[in-house]
Amino acid sequence: MEESLCNVEFLKDASTYLARVQSELGGVREYRSPTFEEVLEQVIIDLQEEFEGAV
Repeated sequence: MEESLCNVEFLKDASTYLARVQSELGGVREYRSPTFEEVLEQVIIDLQEEFEGAV
């Protein structure tokens, strides 16, 4: 059976990328950056720390 661990949304306006992450452990948080790579890196680091600590 599958279980959702988190939801991630990536949005873009004229000059900023936005990532919204929602998880049971971390709640809802947002990351902003002028580049997609930076916002993606922020999300990856945060989720790695969250789920490594939950094991």
